[in-house]
Amino acid sequence: MPAKKTSVAAKKSAKQAPAKKAPVANSAPVKSSGGSGKVAVGKKVPAFSSAVTGGGSWKSSAAAGSNLVIYFYPRDNTTGCTAEGEAFRDLAPAFKKANTVILGVSTDSIASHEKFKAKYRFPFELLSDESQALCQLFDVIKEKSMYGRKFMGVERSTFLIGADGVLRQEWRKVKVPGHAEAVLDAAKAL
Repeated sequence: MPAKKTSVAAKKSAKQAPAKKAPVANSAPVKSSGGSGKVAVGKKVPAFSSAVTGGGSWKSSAAAGSNLVIYFYPRDNTTGCTAEGEAFRDLAPAFKKANTVILGVSTDSIASHEKFKAKYRFPFELLSDESQALCQLFDVIKEKSMYGRKFMGVERSTFLIGADGVLRQEWRKVKVPGHAEAVLDAAKAL
């Protein structure tokens, strides 16, 4: 009898284990060179590249000599993600004055990004991370819950990288109101 109890318990625990979303293949995967796989404040961010709006691939070396704000958001054309993009858009001239490049990142396709960028007139590029490699480098894929259903997705997060390539500050579980302003203040302080 104990063997049956164990197998029933094993079946129950197997049913309760959350399913992990498999990464989607990307025609232009994110490439990272070296590093432990995760970024950390005070450490140099490994070099990376990813598919970018406007065509081609964006390389982190393109920001050399400038600060870099890289913000991760869940999905194009959703309320919170649109508001966040608009806040960075509206402050883009001040970020430029602070020698800071802005990049938005989600797992949406380049085609989706192109429409999103054009619709809201974002003056900065969006990176497509369909393979989730860049999301994994910055450790932004987290378990989320919506309507009682658990799933893995992008946690709204922002990273400020100094002109020297060192991660200076990070914001996790971002709430949109006032966030872009806080990031701008941090960029000005570098």
